[in-house]
Order: sequence, then C-alpha cells, then structure tokens
Amino acid sequence: MTLAGIRPASLLDPLPLGIALGLLVGKQLGIFGFAWIAVKAGIASLPESVTWRQIHGLSLLAAIGFTMSLFIGNLAFAEPAQVDAVKLGVLSGSTIAAIVGYALIRSSLPSGRAGNAVADGAAK
Repeated sequence: MTLAGIRPASLLDPLPLGIALGLLVGKQLGIFGFAWIAVKAGIASLPESVTWRQIHGLSLLAAIGFTMSLFIGNLAFAEPAQVDAVKLGVLSGSTIAAIVGYALIRSSLPSGRAGNAVADGAAK
C-alpha cells in the first residue's frame, strides 16, 4: 500500500476509524482493565516500583498490532479499497498507540532516569 492519494479525511471513514479505535480502546480495556481487576480482587499485585501509569503505557504499546491486524483484515475484506482502509486504520492506530504509550512510560520514570533509560537497557 502506498499513502499516495490518501487524504486526512480518510482517517475518519468508518472502517479505518473503527480499526484504529478497536486497537486503541480494546487493548487498553483488555490489558489495563484486567490488570486493575486482578489487583483490586487480590488475585495479583503490581510489581515493586511499577505504577498504574506504566501499566497504562504498556497497554497502549500492546496496541501496536501490525501483523495479526493486517492478516485478519486481509481475510475479512476482499475489495482492494477495503484492504487499503484496513491498512490505514492499523497504521494510524498503531502510530498513535506507539507515541502515546512511549510518552506515558517515559513520563512515569523517576527524574534523572528518563534520559538514561535507553542507555541503561543497552548496557545490560
């Protein structure tokens, strides 16, 4: 798929918008919601030094769903225009999830750790 000829208004068409929102809202409800219920029910506990903001960021990062989303979209729709709409929805939803998830996790790091997080991971 090329992005040639795609106009910004295409993002608001029902199919790509539904797919993007499904990735964004569905993953947050599923992952964050289940973690919250498990902790509140006493089934699980948050690891030491993990915050709910980090769990929320993680649930957003899980919405980066290219492979299976594209596979299922290609199985579900036969028309090339619909397949392109699926790809646009997956791309836009995954991009938003990546940016917002990264920002949430980065902002949840203690002061002084945000700049060293990448370097610390590479050093291990």
